[in-house]
Amino acid sequence: MSGPALTDFDDWLMRTYARVGAFTVIVILVDIGEISVTPLRSTHLHVVGDEIRWPEMARLFDGAGVSWNGAAFFQADRAGLVADDEAKRRLASLVRHVNEDRKILNDGEFFNPSGLRLKLEEIARD
Repeated sequence: MSGPALTDFDDWLMRTYARVGAFTVIVILVDIGEISVTPLRSTHLHVVGDEIRWPEMARLFDGAGVSWNGAAFFQADRAGLVADDEAKRRLASLVRHVNEDRKILNDGEFFNPSGLRLKLEEIARD
């Protein structure tokens, strides 16, 4: 395991890598408004080590060309790595489901721009 965890993201990444080794992750960047969550961009990544820390990951996301303030990570498979074609299929399926129900983001590892955990809560409607 590399260095101490600096953020919730770092802790999650190091623990997950220690448990399963290399793995594929699906990432969805979102914009969180006062009463809305809008998916912006999505991708999949193959995690082959636990050295990356949140500041570097956030810089990668900043290259997506959108103003994001939430990032949700989902393991593509509990067993570890999946092939690119399968990761793309799982990504497309997850994006469809998130577009139908934003609460699915809570099923993943959801972080703010500082790498701290987030959780969506429903707004009570009158």
